[in-house]
Formats: sequence, structure tokens, C-alpha cells
Amino acid sequence: MVDNYIVKVRKIMGIVLFYGFARYLPKPNCLIKPIGVISKKIRAFCGKLILNKCGENVNICNMSSFSTRVEIGNNSGIGYKAKITGPCTIGDNVIMGPEVYIFTKNHIIDDINIPIKYQGSTEDERVFIGDDCWIGCRSILMPGVKLGKGVVVGAGAVVTKDVPDYAVVGGVPAKVLRYRGEPLV
Repeated sequence: MVDNYIVKVRKIMGIVLFYGFARYLPKPNCLIKPIGVISKKIRAFCGKLILNKCGENVNICNMSSFSTRVEIGNNSGIGYKAKITGPCTIGDNVIMGPEVYIFTKNHIIDDINIPIKYQGSTEDERVFIGDDCWIGCRSILMPGVKLGKGVVVGAGAVVTKDVPDYAVVGGVPAKVLRYRGEPLV
């Protein structure tokens, strides 16, 4: 009981610190290098307070927003202006470009006699991002998708299905373009 209370207080403190202050600090590679380094460390500290699991050497970029139910591995990042709306597991060594959106639920649209806005939403479906992935700028990951190890998601792709290990995907909806390690054609 006391442990749950401490966890809730810790998360609230982290949320207030991050959304009230840290998310607005400069990016790590700003013109005044020491300020960028300190900003990165402050946002990583907030991540340790807020997230269910937060690895070492994480890079939570400025202007991002994310659920408390995110788990992030070592040497991974949440990109500039990225948005993660619910439960998401991010592996180790993941690179995330700017403005990546990760959705974990959707609108219910089945009943044509009820306006969509009144039908509610689906249950959260966790998104899994494997180790050593690169998610390009303005990509969208839909609820429940799983990215295998070493996946590359091209800029602007909309991932609606699971992606196998070492695949390079792109397009709307995202399709496998090739596999890493294969020669370019």
C-alpha cells in the first residue's frame, strides 16, 4: 500500500517537472553544448520518475509527450515532438525521429446509427518496438503492432501490421521494401 503511494507520488512529481519545465528545455545538440547536455539529463531524470521502466542513457527529446505506461530500454530515445498515447515497450538502442506517433487504442466505428464520437474507444493494445530499430520522421505506429529486432521504418510510414526482424518498411500502409543485410537492387 505504501509502495503504491510512493510510486504514484513519484510519477506525479515527474509529470509536473517534465510537462511544466523539462520538455521545454533546449535539445541536446543546441548551440551551447553544456546546456543541451544538462537538458538531456534533466529529461532522462524525469523519465526515470514517470515511466514504468527507464533504462540507462535514454534520450527523451524536448516537446515529446508520452504515457506513464511506456517502458524504454538502454540507449534508446523518444523523438522530438513524438507522442506515445498508451502502453509501449521500446527496446535497447532504438532511434526515434521527430514527430513519431504511437497509438495504442482506436475509435469504435461499428454502429452506423450512433455518431462515432459517442461509440467510445477500443481497449489499449501495447506496441512493442524491438532492439536496434530506427523509426523515421513522422511515422505512425498503430495499436498492437510489433516491430522485430533491427527494423527500419521509413519516414512517413503508417505501420498497421507486425514487422519481422531486420525488415525495412515504408509507405501507407507500410510494406516490407527489403531486409537489412541484403544488397541493394
